[in-house]
Amino acid sequence: IIDVFSRKVVGWSTRSDLKVDIVMAAFDMAYRMRRPDRSIIFHSDKGGQYKAKKFRRRLRRRGFSQSMTGIDHCYDNAVAESFFGTLKTELIRGEVYESRELAAAAIFEYIEVFYNRTRLHSSLGYHSPEQYERNIA
Repeated sequence: IIDVFSRKVVGWSTRSDLKVDIVMAAFDMAYRMRRPDRSIIFHSDKGGQYKAKKFRRRLRRRGFSQSMTGIDHCYDNAVAESFFGTLKTELIRGEVYESRELAAAAIFEYIEVFYNRTRLHSSLGYHSPEQYERNIA
């Protein structure tokens, strides 16, 4: 889950499937990290995990509004699509991990150590997401 304002990854999870539990875990992490005090829009594609009653109920209980990408409108979710393209290019492409645990550890380090704290974004004036948030605060 990406904060569109700062491009910071605020919630994520690794699983071997794309069922609703992966989204619930990422959402719960993002909620704990941000503790939003006002209504937030949660935007996603139309994947089944985002349409699941269990997840939609969780969004409503936390005061979130849900928005989903229109049919054949890939640009609606451009920030998330760009992040996953970058992750695949910079971390995963060509790598073979010996276990899911090693892959999850590499993803953790990429997101929490490199992407959020170090990687510069042209859309943020060539600051990392954390630098950008500190400069705004």
